[in-house]
Amino acid sequence: MAAASVIEARELSLTFETADGPVYALSKVNLTVQDGDFVSFIGPSGCGKTTLLRVIADLEQASEGHISVNGMKPDEARRKRAYGYVFQAPALYPWRTIERNVALPLEIMGFSAAERAERIARNLDLVNLKGFEKKFPWQLSGGMQQRVSIARALAVDPKLLLMDEPFGALDEIVRDKLNQQLLELWGRTKKTVVFVTHSIPEAVFLSTHIVVMSPRPGRIIDVIETKFPKDRTLDIRETPEFLKVAHRVREGLRQGHSYDD
Repeated sequence: MAAASVIEARELSLTFETADGPVYALSKVNLTVQDGDFVSFIGPSGCGKTTLLRVIADLEQASEGHISVNGMKPDEARRKRAYGYVFQAPALYPWRTIERNVALPLEIMGFSAAERAERIARNLDLVNLKGFEKKFPWQLSGGMQQRVSIARALAVDPKLLLMDEPFGALDEIVRDKLNQQLLELWGRTKKTVVFVTHSIPEAVFLSTHIVVMSPRPGRIIDVIETKFPKDRTLDIRETPEFLKVAHRVREGLRQGHSYDD
């Protein structure tokens, strides 16, 4: 049986009206993300990767075309907490402990104290931060803080996890470790993940599908399916299969720069 579609975008375009004239951010994007997929958006800076993610999250509204999230309009999906969102920076409140940062969306949604406690414990355990509940954000490393933000996004148990370059500011060693942990987390939770990155190795390692985008206005140049085993480790990056996919991504990015708009 075919997997259900979590995201459907058809002929999606977005133009920002500015004092200097219109800015064409996205142009005729067509995309399907199925249940359980891990989809990465990759492209040059300013190509509309984050803008497309924000349209999915109803943080921006398309100028033309159609998009649905879990069979709903994006604004309805947002109101129903159908997704969790992880930003580029952890965005934690420094005066709240780790457990109280994770608790914030649960408090807003009116969960009982017992339910909050259970969800906090479960999701901090998922991101390997059990024992850090009483710490404050400034007592944690950058990578640990980003794992707290992932736990917070997962706390409401969304079907869809949207991640906007969550590891972009971290050094390569920490980034590699978090890539491995995120892959394991995805395998355990069975969530659908949409992930923005500038890194070709990161996109290829994490993804079931890689969406290659052109410079602005953002178009989809290629959608590459990977067929790596789910229990893969970082060593797979040295294999011919991995390098072949990475080469195709690189070629797509190079061809994308031939657009002249």
